[in-house]
Amino acid sequence: MAYDEYLAERLASSFKRRGVAFTATKMMGGMLFMVDDKMCIGLNRDKTSGEDRMMVRVGEFAQDLCMKRTGCRTMEFTGRPMKGFVYVDPEGFDMDEDWEFWIEKALEYNPLAKKSKK
Repeated sequence: MAYDEYLAERLASSFKRRGVAFTATKMMGGMLFMVDDKMCIGLNRDKTSGEDRMMVRVGEFAQDLCMKRTGCRTMEFTGRPMKGFVYVDPEGFDMDEDWEFWIEKALEYNPLAKKSKK
């Protein structure tokens, strides 16, 4: 499996606790959590390090602020940086307060995000 099931359950519990309707979909080599049919946050395993990481959609305006946090880096997909998306390595979400920060950032941006074309 290309993501940690414990972390996936932890994300699901965080959304449920907030009363957020979501769907979890296996995609992009991991698990994506969709809110209002938009990618909100996901999990996958870094092929180089073997570590689990979060993929967080924070939006372009919050990206610079987020990049200052421990364990955060620009998300690259097929070798290109993705604007408004970041990877967060385990040292950036191990603590509960950090975990909550990333979920809140993803949920703050979600209403502003455009839906993916189907």
